Amino acid sequence: MALITLIGEPQAVEGREFYFMGPIADCKDCRLKGVCFNLEAGSRYRVVAVRSQKHECQECEGEVVAVEVEKVPTPAAVTKKGTMDGVTITYSESRCDMVSCPNYHMCHALGKKDGQKYMVTAVRGDVDCPRGESLLDVDLL
Repeated sequence: MALITLIGEPQAVEGREFYFMGPIADCKDCRLKGVCFNLEAGSRYRVVAVRSQKHECQECEGEVVAVEVEKVPTPAAVTKKGTMDGVTITYSESRCDMVSCPNYHMCHALGKKDGQKYMVTAVRGDVDCPRGESLLDVDLL
């Protein structure tokens, strides 16, 4: 089943991916907020089709376009223990603060919350961790 949402016209391109980070407080009185905010906060989506419906939007400073989206996995680095394709894990965000590390973005996966459960949809292999942590490169959904 396709999910329909509204996004800014410049972002309404088939194949483009984005993270939905949650509703905007300034939109609480908008009549279209139910369509704009019907996605899961913190999740990553891909535009699969662009529809012709456009609407004015005060927040976007222009028009928003109706698009069909699908939820896609988020890349992450997680501990090896008990992690394999198809299992549900409780995500534990890294306590590492080495911002210059090439794996930093995976150890602090955008939109994923510490203590929340996610399904591992792919395991790509080991992560070369400069701190010596035993980590796997995975996709979380």
